[in-house]
Amino acid sequence: MPEGLITYIIENDNCEIVSLNSLIEGKGIGTRLVDAVKTIARENNCRRIWLIETNDNTHALHFYQKRGFRLKAIYPDAIEISRNLKTEIPLTGNDGIPIRDELELEIYLN
Repeated sequence: MPEGLITYIIENDNCEIVSLNSLIEGKGIGTRLVDAVKTIARENNCRRIWLIETNDNTHALHFYQKRGFRLKAIYPDAIEISRNLKTEIPLTGNDGIPIRDELELEIYLN
């Protein structure tokens, strides 16, 4: 039975992590999936891996930064645009934090 799933897109010399799901927390599944994408990205001559998170997802922000990703940009109020397309996006997220902004994280590959 699968324990996790990561999806990514390679475009030119960039690799975007689109989603990361781990069914069991704290067992290294997410780390192994990110490491696998790093390997694939290097094999495809990517110079960086990047992703977008929402401001309320402090767990994911912690996870990625602990693995070497850095904050690249903050897109204030970007979720309002997304809500126009996906009305099911809630107003508040994790820990009651209002969902407003998108944060771009990245890591450069050697």
